[in-house]
Amino acid sequence: MSSAFTKEQDDDELRMELPDRPISPHRNLVTPEGFALIEAELARLHKELEAAQAQDDKAAAARAARDFRYWSARRASAEIVRPIPDHEQARFGHRIVIEDESGKRQSFRLVGEDEADPAKGLIPYVAPLAKALLGKSVGDGVEVIHHSARIVEIG
Repeated sequence: MSSAFTKEQDDDELRMELPDRPISPHRNLVTPEGFALIEAELARLHKELEAAQAQDDKAAAARAARDFRYWSARRASAEIVRPIPDHEQARFGHRIVIEDESGKRQSFRLVGEDEADPAKGLIPYVAPLAKALLGKSVGDGVEVIHHSARIVEIG
């Protein structure tokens, strides 16, 4: 019988390793708050990995190790960008308020990819909406999700 068809290890001894999470090709710009989130995630995953190893939970250890590798890479490549105090133009880290034709207002903060949370109005600086807002000033018009809007505040 060919060695390709023999079982050389017990399933218990089989080392579980998950493929790495994909890393964005864009610069890893982060706000100071975003960098703190990376640090907190690394601390949490370190504890999770230790607990999984102590319990000999290979699947949980593999997940925690994969995520720890991801966040370690993101910390290593992080470029902390502090929002500039000049609010004449929309920039990374700024909160931008827009108003559509019906008078509805929405607020967005331009942040790093890993700290983005659209439900909370945190959008990554590489998103189409963020690109439409970057460099614009109060009163400028923008196309937002197939609607016209104008910037009413930058803070």
